[in-house]
Amino acid sequence: MNKVRAFVVGLLLSAIVMSRTEPTLALDHLEVSPTSKPDSELVVGNAQIIDLSLADAVYLGLRDNRAIRGAYLQRITQKFDLRVAEDQFAPKLVLSGRSIAYHSQEGHDNTLEVIPASTLTTELGTRFSLAWTNQLDQANTSGQTRSSGVSLSVIQPLFRDAGEEFNTAPVRLARLTEQINRLSLKSTVSQTVTQIVRAYREFLRAQEQVRLAHDALERSRQLLEINKALITAGRMAAFEIIQTEADGAMQELGVEEANNQLATSRRELLRLLALDIGTVMQASDCLQAKHVTIDAAQAQQIALENQPEYLTQLIANEQAKINLKVAQNQRLSDVSLVGGGNYERHGFSETQGDIAARRWNGYVGVQVDIPIGDMSRQQGEVRAQVDVRSQVLRLKEARQLLEQSVGDAVRDVGTRWRQYEIAQRARDLSLKKLDFERQKLKVGRSSNFQVLSFESDLRNAESARLNVLLSYLNAQTQLDLQLGMTLESWQIAIND
Repeated sequence: MNKVRAFVVGLLLSAIVMSRTEPTLALDHLEVSPTSKPDSELVVGNAQIIDLSLADAVYLGLRDNRAIRGAYLQRITQKFDLRVAEDQFAPKLVLSGRSIAYHSQEGHDNTLEVIPASTLTTELGTRFSLAWTNQLDQANTSGQTRSSGVSLSVIQPLFRDAGEEFNTAPVRLARLTEQINRLSLKSTVSQTVTQIVRAYREFLRAQEQVRLAHDALERSRQLLEINKALITAGRMAAFEIIQTEADGAMQELGVEEANNQLATSRRELLRLLALDIGTVMQASDCLQAKHVTIDAAQAQQIALENQPEYLTQLIANEQAKINLKVAQNQRLSDVSLVGGGNYERHGFSETQGDIAARRWNGYVGVQVDIPIGDMSRQQGEVRAQVDVRSQVLRLKEARQLLEQSVGDAVRDVGTRWRQYEIAQRARDLSLKKLDFERQKLKVGRSSNFQVLSFESDLRNAESARLNVLLSYLNAQTQLDLQLGMTLESWQIAIND
């Protein structure tokens, strides 16, 4: 189903749920291409039953799920943090000013001062500082005094804080952190989609259990009618019908339990979709499975290239190396070239007229700061070295865990498929066995106890087949999550 159809389904669900205010943050960053079209709607009494497909559930979850919305809210601050880090080498301007009135025995004095200042740091570590001062003093005894001046200073570190590698380290660390944040967002969305898929299948499982429970109850009622007919014909003792009646009561109990599980799973799915708990819906997808062949080596390679947790560990390893370079730089002595100059102009207003004075000066030199006996700088380097070694160990552990989890997931998919084939064959044989035994009962060649026993076998076989089928589908979903391919499988694009 295309996006327009999915949107119609979303509007339909929104129309029947309780009124609520839409969040101001529109999650239009997520795009999903649903693959199925919901069936027609049913009306039971005054309630409207919505047929919901798995693709529609995923779409609605991407639109309204609170965990995803929370992750996108965090991205607002994370992106701004990156913007602040990248603004490190942009000029900074500070505008200061003050106006003060002095009162004393000699008279009154008013002072107005404006000081704009600008600073700039380059990628080489060069620090420029430019300031302009303009001051006006007005006194009732001495008249008016004006002063203005411009000062410029330049500092070029030669050892500590010098060089592009050190000065661009904060920006590179911030960009690596941004990559980690994007991977975290991908992981959050992938895990949420997996939760929704599992919850939908649990809802589908409960729905099928209700159907199986009703089928078992109907077969029990049919057997009860056969028993009555055999008793009337004198071909069965009257007390044997008690077995069938007891079995019927147990099937009614099974129907009630199945309905309770259906309500629980439906409410859990609605919670993940952030919909009203009272929404009435049913799963429209059909339970079917196809065998897929998975190459273990190829799966391992895909996981190494796409699995968010492993890629995050790779980035953390790079960050540790950068931090070590920074710590090593901080151990160097501070030797810098310095230079600058200033220009000043003073004006006096007296009875004879205006008097102005100007002067300028400049300087150039070297400043040295050599710490002696300060072990804190070495402490930072030691910690950074240990962190680099620790990150190497964590990376090896992360790779081994990834290989193990992917291998287990691939093996689990194959095992679940073989179990499904066995369960399917067992269910078909149990059904045939029960049909034959019911025919034998009609002609008096079997006992009521034997039919009930075979009926129990069929119920167990049907339940086992359903559980194994859903386990196989969930194993495929888990494999997608381990490979980091959940979003690709569902055609979800995070346009962050």
